[in-house]
Amino acid sequence: MASWLPYFFIMENVMSVVFCRSNPIAPDPRVEKSAATLMEAGYRVTLLGWDRSAALPRREIISGADCIRLPIQAQFGHGLGNFAPLLRWQWGLLRWLIQNRCAYDSIHACDFDTVLPALACKALFGKRVVYDIFDFYADHLRATPGWVKALIRALDLWAIRFVDALIVADESRWAQIGERVPANRAVVLNTPIDTFSSFNHNTLKGTGGHQEHKEKKALSDSSCPSWLNLIYVGLLQIERGLLDVLAVLADHPEWYLDLAGFGGDEDQILALSEELPNVTWHGRIPYERALALTAAADVVLALYDPALANHRCASPNKLFEAMMQGKPVIVAADTNIDRIVQAENCGLVVEYGHRQELVKALERLQLDNVLYAEFADNARRAYERTYNWRTMSARLLRLYQQLR
Repeated sequence: MASWLPYFFIMENVMSVVFCRSNPIAPDPRVEKSAATLMEAGYRVTLLGWDRSAALPRREIISGADCIRLPIQAQFGHGLGNFAPLLRWQWGLLRWLIQNRCAYDSIHACDFDTVLPALACKALFGKRVVYDIFDFYADHLRATPGWVKALIRALDLWAIRFVDALIVADESRWAQIGERVPANRAVVLNTPIDTFSSFNHNTLKGTGGHQEHKEKKALSDSSCPSWLNLIYVGLLQIERGLLDVLAVLADHPEWYLDLAGFGGDEDQILALSEELPNVTWHGRIPYERALALTAAADVVLALYDPALANHRCASPNKLFEAMMQGKPVIVAADTNIDRIVQAENCGLVVEYGHRQELVKALERLQLDNVLYAEFADNARRAYERTYNWRTMSARLLRLYQQLR
């Protein structure tokens, strides 16, 4: 009996978690690394995503977890035009959770568009709900009437009262929530798992990617004194400063941009980028490829429009990926991350929409090797000291242990 009792005890006490996310998790770094952290601690994890293209595999292994996608066609950034698909997603998610209620103990609901079906299963079956707020949903909507946003905000704040645990991506989010913060809560920043040693890093600019661009430029202008390789990977929306970046690149052929991602303004942004020989379009790419491109870049761009409420509380992956990779970052003022960049002295802050400020910032990083190296060293030190996934994963595990 002694030989099998410990094994039986462990199996009986394993908690099963299903992550619910309204994207196809292809990729979704925050979901994937959170799931990996729980699996390493012995949890069983399933990923459940929304495939709006209805073209991706319905089931595959993502970061070691079983990923199931519900194929419900819709588009990004279409406001009320997505209302019917959103209702179908809510119904499809609820139906899956009900049909598979014996396969999980807890629901990790990512953002508002997954939390209501999760709370329904809490009421019906006693499932525990961890609500992970990446962005406040009402503040994230585009082309949506104000009264609809107000209704969603009220529902969101109501839902927070009934969850078992709450996670936010930045301390500034607590102010948006107010007094409804549950006792079991945590701040889990969008920091990456440390892969710094996986790449050949250099702290001086001009050593990274776009070799094909450099060769072309060398043929046409051998007097160019320096290169500057930029990168943006993320949601393709004009509120991320991408139109300004492309306009600046049109006037500066010696600067290059690796551009990747997807989103509501993808067609517009792609059409402009295709006219520029110094922009390389990568489309939707795996997370590992995004990190490799960041390692080959000189400067990471994170230009969020502070006119949007969510941007004023931003905590984007790309800032912390830049820190991990030891890369200077350029951010917009009044977007929350500007205070981190200034405090850690790991990049430059510009006024959003001011192209000349962006040009001056890029020129400083291109021409001042000492400043560049200082920013690069400070970025890596800040990651090792504070903004690392080791710290964030410990917070996540403590929160889950309190649910047992």
